[in-house]
Amino acid sequence: MAKLIFKYATMNSGKTLDLIRTIFNYEENNCRVLLLKPQIDIKGDDKVVTRVGLERKVDFLVSSDDCIMILLSGQLEDIKCIFVDEAQFLTKRQIDELFVITKVLNIPVICYGLRDNFKMCAFDGSLRLLEIADTLEEFKTLCYCGETARYCGRMINGEYVMVGDDVVIDGTNDVTYVPLCGEHYLKNVSKIDFDEVKKLVKK
Repeated sequence: MAKLIFKYATMNSGKTLDLIRTIFNYEENNCRVLLLKPQIDIKGDDKVVTRVGLERKVDFLVSSDDCIMILLSGQLEDIKCIFVDEAQFLTKRQIDELFVITKVLNIPVICYGLRDNFKMCAFDGSLRLLEIADTLEEFKTLCYCGETARYCGRMINGEYVMVGDDVVIDGTNDVTYVPLCGEHYLKNVSKIDFDEVKKLVKK
């Protein structure tokens, strides 16, 4: 039986690069695939784009109101795999629809995305994937200190912020995202005074 797979990580971990590489492997073996991307992700317009310059046109842009099963109706003959980039932006209902496709139509679905937003809260689509995906795979990337980065800090004009809309695409409105380890998220974003915490814990 086909699986729903969630490959997740923070920014700059090579998720989209892995997606394009995996699609290439399928197509090199004459296997048809479909690539979906949430419409809200305006970066690259109708393409998925890697930081090293590789890109691929998506087959379907998915709005939050779309029923994925209706959107893909009549398009799944001979499809060997469905890929989803930026899956965190899908709704819980849409993730459930992808799960149904894997079990009823026996077509594997591989979703790539972020686990948490810049406030350390799970996106709706990611939370549902963490709940129901058959396979979870974490990609690793590094904080500037060399430790594994599992969190993402939002910077506006070079300053870390903890307020603002949950969805602001990287590179728009002077916003950039920085992968951080837990220690440096707390120090740089949450502004936790480690010395004060140590004093408090010792009391």
